Amino acid sequence: MSLAFLLTGCLKPPTISKQSSIGNYEYVLIPSTNTLSSGSGGVYGDTYGVYGTSVSKSVNPADVIQGVLLKKGMVIIPEIKPQLAHKTLIVNYGESGRRYLAGGLWGYTLEVTIKFLDAKTYETVYSCTAEGQGSTEADDIREAIGRCLSGL
Repeated sequence: MSLAFLLTGCLKPPTISKQSSIGNYEYVLIPSTNTLSSGSGGVYGDTYGVYGTSVSKSVNPADVIQGVLLKKGMVIIPEIKPQLAHKTLIVNYGESGRRYLAGGLWGYTLEVTIKFLDAKTYETVYSCTAEGQGSTEADDIREAIGRCLSGL
């Protein structure tokens, strides 16, 4: 068994709640989110010298959510038009937790929560919470969003 499989197996299952189908909607307003940049690296040495590697990654949660919704045929809009509010969803996104695995020995997971609200009534249409774990925090968030939206 690989370590990656063991760590992925430590993730809690996503919590998903659907009050109605997003298929009833055509438009989505996604407020902007900040881009997160993160990195990982290591240093090792042998008799010939010291060597190092590093990886830097970034993710913008709104872009990841937008990509999933575009693939499902949704139209992303910059503002809510009153005449289209009954066909529009508002997406709320937030990082909602961090959980250390084996007391931090195996790293940690990042958790995200996403809610889709009806733009006319502000009632929740879909909500989810999921964890992600990768080699960087950007990977964690990307995985958590994917797992969260898997119920769409």
